[in-house]
Amino acid sequence: MSSYDLIVIGAGPGGYVCAIRAAQLGLKVACVEGRETLGGTCLNVGCIPSKALLHASHMYHEAETNFTKMGLMGDGPSVDWTIMQSYKAETVETNTKGVEFLFKKNKIDWIKGWAEIQGPGKIKVGDDVHETKNIVIATGSEPSPLKGVEVENEAGVIVDSTGALTLPGVPKSMVVIGAGVIGLELGSVYARLGAEVTVIEYLDAITPGMDADIQKQFQKTLTKQGMKFVLGAAVQSATAKNGQATVKYKLRKDDSEQEVTADVVLLATGRRPYVAGLGLDKVGVEMTDRGQVKIDNHWATNVKGIYAIGDAVPGPMLAHKAEDEGMAVAEVIAGKAGHVNYNVIPGVIYTTPEVANVGLTEAAAKESGRKVKIGKFPFLGNARAKAMFQGDGFVKIVTDADTDRVLGCHIIGPNAGEMIHEVCVAMEFGASAEDIALTCHAHPTTSEAVREAALAAGSGAIHV
Repeated sequence: MSSYDLIVIGAGPGGYVCAIRAAQLGLKVACVEGRETLGGTCLNVGCIPSKALLHASHMYHEAETNFTKMGLMGDGPSVDWTIMQSYKAETVETNTKGVEFLFKKNKIDWIKGWAEIQGPGKIKVGDDVHETKNIVIATGSEPSPLKGVEVENEAGVIVDSTGALTLPGVPKSMVVIGAGVIGLELGSVYARLGAEVTVIEYLDAITPGMDADIQKQFQKTLTKQGMKFVLGAAVQSATAKNGQATVKYKLRKDDSEQEVTADVVLLATGRRPYVAGLGLDKVGVEMTDRGQVKIDNHWATNVKGIYAIGDAVPGPMLAHKAEDEGMAVAEVIAGKAGHVNYNVIPGVIYTTPEVANVGLTEAAAKESGRKVKIGKFPFLGNARAKAMFQGDGFVKIVTDADTDRVLGCHIIGPNAGEMIHEVCVAMEFGASAEDIALTCHAHPTTSEAVREAALAAGSGAIHV
């Protein structure tokens, strides 16, 4: 029987980062993972492979639409789906092997198999029982099901996000159920590769929870790229027959019944915590009404020595949120003061253009009772963006009108996922919009749009 200071269950971004940080702090650490490779959903069938396909499809789109505008002449490229899948697989392998190297470097034991918690300090994997002073649950999430929609990834007709990464080819038509991050990212991949993509969303706007101005601009841009949207629609069923799928839905405005057929249906209605088989009920770990592991402000469950992080607990289901919690809980277990600022966790949608946000939306800031001032700047006024044929979109900064403190930022445009971190750092230090506006930004960069938005929150932007 082996004994550890900490056993982490799950080797996704939250779990492997937690294990590495704990090992760095001098703890004897093991990580239980049943997959053949480390990295969890994110590295294997989520963030990383989807970004590979997003990058490849963007390059194809650029070659088709913008190369000749820049004097890059010649026959356009064609899509070899087999090679694109190989590129995606190589990207995944490089990253998962990297985590395996980090485990070896930090002397972390990889216990291969699926964990069952048998009590405080006892974890069974296969026929072996391992003892540990502390347990961290970092088991991540799985796609949420939808009544009337039966996912069969192997058949390749009605799929979830995992199945959408390994379709046998680029379909002629695709229906995406759900206009959230996953649905729009993967839908945009296939739209750029030539599929006719229709997105069906229950609510009246895409990307639920995002700033209203972003929602409108984003939908307008994706529509211009060829994607179709059916909003305010409740999906009743999706059935497969003879290699095609039929989706039936009701429009909420008049309760009328509609249907659409496609080669592939992608169910992308969100994710739910994955805690099956852990034995949490037997151990007495409390859960929330939404099936999440209930934790306190130090990521501890009600059972002494058992902690939980990431998608398994309340909060946004984001890899970097899980990473932050992983580092923080490792520090708590090591006797230090772990901390996560949940008010400054960015979100990014990796379409083209990218969409990024942090902090409060304009509506949420107003609902909090604050007097709000907005600084907004269009990328049409940014020289670098126009040179990249990405002049659509804008930067929007939400500030407290009384203090000028930055409350949030929302970007749709080129490099949005990189630029948002400037505002994250500013918010972490309690900066004002004026602080950003007075900071010199290199020219020509897309980041100048952030400064211009900060100027717009004050005496006014320059390039409008």
